[in-house]
Amino acid sequence: MIWFNKSPYPRKALEHIQAAFQSGKISGDNEFTKKCSAWLEERFNVEKALLTTSCTHALEMAAFLCGIKEGDEVIMPSFTFTSTANAFVLRGAKIVFIDIRPDTMNMDANLIEDAITEKTRVVVPVHYAGVSCDMDRINDIAKAYNLFVVEDAAQGMMAGYKGKALGTLGDFGCYSFHETKNYSMGEGGALLINDKQHIEPAEIIREKGTNRSSFFRGEVDKYSWVGKGSSYLPSDLNAAYLWSQFEIADEINNKRLAIWNLYYEMLSPLADKRLLSLPNIPEECRHNAHMFYIKVKNGAEQADLLAFLKSHGIGAVFHYVPLHSSEAGRRYGVFFGEDKYTTRESLRLIRLPLYYGLSESEVVEVVNSINNFYKG
Repeated sequence: MIWFNKSPYPRKALEHIQAAFQSGKISGDNEFTKKCSAWLEERFNVEKALLTTSCTHALEMAAFLCGIKEGDEVIMPSFTFTSTANAFVLRGAKIVFIDIRPDTMNMDANLIEDAITEKTRVVVPVHYAGVSCDMDRINDIAKAYNLFVVEDAAQGMMAGYKGKALGTLGDFGCYSFHETKNYSMGEGGALLINDKQHIEPAEIIREKGTNRSSFFRGEVDKYSWVGKGSSYLPSDLNAAYLWSQFEIADEINNKRLAIWNLYYEMLSPLADKRLLSLPNIPEECRHNAHMFYIKVKNGAEQADLLAFLKSHGIGAVFHYVPLHSSEAGRRYGVFFGEDKYTTRESLRLIRLPLYYGLSESEVVEVVNSINNFYKG
């Protein structure tokens, strides 16, 4: 059996988890949480990085910090996970979905401006597969209309756009450290803050509406309830596991890129015969090998190939069902313009196994199975 995903298992993972446990300080914002946050800030040159219990919670904090209220509108692609929309729906927003570009599966930035109304407050680019959206165009539009930009960079850590890290290009960036991501803490995430004025409000929201963070820095003599908030702090045990991966972050990234490149090379003959298509990486983008996907002819072929791979012990999967076609999507949002590519392309896409521990021989087995499918 070739699994679709396995979380990284660095050499020092258990050592760090044991150290966190033995310290007696396993709640949030202790030794390993601080190490991870500092690493993110230094590595990606961001004002503040706050670890959270999930990328969902990072997005919820971003929605809170944007001041979203009932009746506001938020523009995003329909081809994304439910968390992207739910974070804003929870604050009372209406979601305005727009179509994607078929070459990257990212939101088509050229469709944003026509979707803006007097109620629009936020644009949410989703960097699919760790490949950046057209952030220059998105930021230009946001500036012209005084909109927030919240990057859903759940799949984007270690990826970049024109030399800058994904998650640092808008007002807020949100990373995921779910077990399926390049770097994992089981469940977890991070909120990246790119403007200092948002740091203290974010700390208050994250610390249950208290100024506890200011207290620990010695800025106040006691902490108390000062505003709205919730509990978004992960355990230091989770952060200890994440830290073991940050210590070898480049090694993990390079291994994933090598796997991605091997897939691309070995599947190119099928692409040349136009039996399937391969991912496209725009010149201005640096991807992080978060996933390797192929696109087949249509939904029927997608189902057939997935069933064939499953019968051969290969854990390939389809991806998002477009949100606008779901029950909640119809209730809380609207698709602006024509769904020219979102549904069609989602029915073509298949994700192949890709993780740090995947061997070259397993990649060869996956590719051989795909070749056998098309031979049959």
